[in-house]
Amino acid sequence: MSGRIPDSFIQDLLARTDILELIGARVELKRAGKEWKGCSPFTHEKTPSFFVSPTKQMYFDFSSGKNGNAIGFLMEHDRLSFVDAVEALAQMAGLDVPREGGHVDRLVLEGPLDALAVAQRHFRDQLRQSPDSQTYLRERGVTAETAKAFGLGFAPDRWDALAAHFTPATLAHAVSAGLLIERDGGGRPYDRFRGRIMFPIRDARGRVIAYGGRTVIKDPAKYLNSPETPLFHKGRELYGLFEAKAARKAALPHVLVVEGYMDVVMLHQAGITDAVATLGTATTRDHLQRLFRETTKVIFCFDGDAAGGRAAWRALEQALPELHGARECRFMFLPQGHDPDSLIQAEGRDAFEQRIKDATPLSTYLIETLTEQAPTTSIEGRARFVALAQPHLRRVPEGPFKSLLTDALAATARLSADQLADDATAPSVVTTPATPKRSGRASGQTLIIKGALRALLERPALAERAQHVEAFAAAALPGLNILTRAIDYFQSHPNATAAQLLESWRDSKEGEALMRVMAEPSLLDDDALAREFDDALDKLWRGIRRSRYTDLLNASTTRSLSGAEQQELGTIMRELNA
Repeated sequence: MSGRIPDSFIQDLLARTDILELIGARVELKRAGKEWKGCSPFTHEKTPSFFVSPTKQMYFDFSSGKNGNAIGFLMEHDRLSFVDAVEALAQMAGLDVPREGGHVDRLVLEGPLDALAVAQRHFRDQLRQSPDSQTYLRERGVTAETAKAFGLGFAPDRWDALAAHFTPATLAHAVSAGLLIERDGGGRPYDRFRGRIMFPIRDARGRVIAYGGRTVIKDPAKYLNSPETPLFHKGRELYGLFEAKAARKAALPHVLVVEGYMDVVMLHQAGITDAVATLGTATTRDHLQRLFRETTKVIFCFDGDAAGGRAAWRALEQALPELHGARECRFMFLPQGHDPDSLIQAEGRDAFEQRIKDATPLSTYLIETLTEQAPTTSIEGRARFVALAQPHLRRVPEGPFKSLLTDALAATARLSADQLADDATAPSVVTTPATPKRSGRASGQTLIIKGALRALLERPALAERAQHVEAFAAAALPGLNILTRAIDYFQSHPNATAAQLLESWRDSKEGEALMRVMAEPSLLDDDALAREFDDALDKLWRGIRRSRYTDLLNASTTRSLSGAEQQELGTIMRELNA
């Protein structure tokens, strides 16, 4: 069905949804005061640090850092798009999802996707019309069939080649999708990608959500990726995963993780269709969690130089918390001077596949790397080896792999597995960088604002008690605008929850700040929350009035105050003395 999902329906849907019931069906929860807690569904932790607040209708996962409302939970846990999560909740509630402008052929809500579809057609057309870019691809060994399968295109070296395809009404969608850049001084946005071979990045449904561009005009930036957008998060997406799944039509026996777009393209062309690439960033746990939903074996492919070694070690650190059950990680290092693209063309598919089979298991790579840093030929070296190994062992979830890894590390250090395991369970010392000191006044005001906001999020009905909101809105105190906007929202929506406020501020700086405050649980009862809220607003009001009083007094030393100013000065004096 076409058309935009009304915001009012989304808010009503959240009001009808019990987040405790929703998450409780997926995660085992136990009551913990006013909240419910359980183990994180995202990190396989042993000690519960996952909380659900029925009052706020929010969840907070201190293990993975993920927080949100019912829609956000479905997006993270079930890996749904925003629209799919709304539709799933509506189905649970027995509701039909309404649409505004139902006769529109395209989803207004997914306008950036429409803009990306326009760009995809444009880039493909430009490739057909550009002999030079076709020559470049032929010289790299890319066939016409492969270019078509991956949807490769070309962005001409012009500032408005793509921008010209959008009307004033649709330019905002193209900017939101990361295709165009707004000019600092105003005016029509211009093309982000110029003079580049274009690699479309697809989501799980095959929709283009971003681009990578390889320069063909000697731009110092060899590769350029789309910026982070509401559709695209480079720490989650993998280039070629959609194509790998489409090629197999079944579960992937393994996935080969490489570093470049062209590496993926050329490996697929050679018949190695299970290759994917990270998007200009190191491998993240989100990447691994996504990969392990498709396979039980992940093989990392890195250059054989020092940079490749550092990248492999970062990948190992991210992989350790994800290794449980039948999951497995291996490491494949290439000969010096080669990347997967050049190597597959130099030695062919059979030799390359043999390298994949011979890839080093993560446990072997871990032990070999640690013994290079701390040779175990002496007692001192073995002690150093144990000290280096223990933090990594702590990151591994309980299970057979951890037991076997403990045995292997203990054997290398010539200890018993029990000795190593006992040491590894000791808490590690974590140092926190010192926080720069701020003035007592600024820090105190920030704490007051934060306390009022925390109380309000616990009991939105407190908004009806708020006074002097207009004065607060005009005051230039950090964070006070968020408090006043939250008060306005709850006054306008008397039965709303904190989750609904967060949804209305989705993908904004204010929403991020709100989430940080929400993540701090309150141990106060309703009466104490009301007192904290009232006291905080009173202190803020008096602080604002004192500041105005001081300003007027200072002004009176350099000029004569007007009649209105003198009257205001007297009023403030009476208020402060009351």
